[in-house]
Amino acid sequence: MIEIIAYILLGIGAFCALIGAMGIVRFPDVYNRIHANTVVVVGGVIVTLIGVSVLEGLSLYTLKALIIALFLFLTNPVGSHAIARAAHKSGVKLWRRSVVDKLKEEKA
Repeated sequence: MIEIIAYILLGIGAFCALIGAMGIVRFPDVYNRIHANTVVVVGGVIVTLIGVSVLEGLSLYTLKALIIALFLFLTNPVGSHAIARAAHKSGVKLWRRSVVDKLKEEKA
């Protein structure tokens, strides 16, 4: 039963990584691509690490995988936000069909 749960988590992680990778290639601007990158890391990598931890059982490898997953969960959104804010401050334009620019509204 535990192996089935682990393989389901690994499948979900692989699916999120695939969808996120397609988003990185297909999305129109840097801000949408940053979102797709966050989906890859949080949905793909972290769920895969949890699946590996469940499959491995209690061991030192499980502890390492969970610590890495926690570190990625805490740092990736902060890094993505910093990159998006730096891109906005440097003048990178939003996609022409974007409707809301909260940072531009905040400046005014």
